[in-house]
Amino acid sequence: MISEPELVGGVEFDEPEVLTETPPPRPPRAGRPWLWALGGAVLASALWGGGLYAYGQQKDPGPDLGGYKPMGPLCEVAELKGLGGALGKRIQEGAGPVLDEPEISESYCYVTYGQVDTGPTVSVTYTLHKAIDPGPEFETRARQLGILQKVEGVGEQAFYEDGGDQGGRLRILDGQAEIELQVSTQTTMEVDGKLIEVPPVDLSGIDVPLTQDALALMKALKR
Repeated sequence: MISEPELVGGVEFDEPEVLTETPPPRPPRAGRPWLWALGGAVLASALWGGGLYAYGQQKDPGPDLGGYKPMGPLCEVAELKGLGGALGKRIQEGAGPVLDEPEISESYCYVTYGQVDTGPTVSVTYTLHKAIDPGPEFETRARQLGILQKVEGVGEQAFYEDGGDQGGRLRILDGQAEIELQVSTQTTMEVDGKLIEVPPVDLSGIDVPLTQDALALMKALKR
């Protein structure tokens, strides 16, 4: 038979108190403002780094080319109608090597009028500077070449060299583009191993059609 438990030492134990009410909730824990500051710093750093990356990816557009474009077959756009009227029939043409690099483009061609062996020749050179400004050096180079006569109303700067019966040369700077047209004649030719003189060509006033054709070429190079 199971009996009631006896008290040890005669001491009575009170029955445990039973909680009948729910304890009040704890006050909310204060936020950690340093976490917000850290998050803001990380975001700012990411935005700053992203901005630097985007800035580094932007390429320098370079100088304004003013509508000028690289040109390969130069004689196809250099019609030279004025010079044709003064020098005769256009009978032969040729082209030199074409340079087209990120910094500079250059092309060259020539046209012969009249007779192949003795007729005057017009050479055309077109240089497009894509990285540097050729302006500060243009006049200095013209003086170095002996081209000293200024021509107004053609590009930004233009100089002409009068070579008399041997021809003439016109150099033009228009923004980033340099254009040179030169008329030259032969004074001698070889026949059966001997040099003989070639009758001179009247080139008086050749600067007028030379300038007209240069203006027309400048427009054609921008199309």
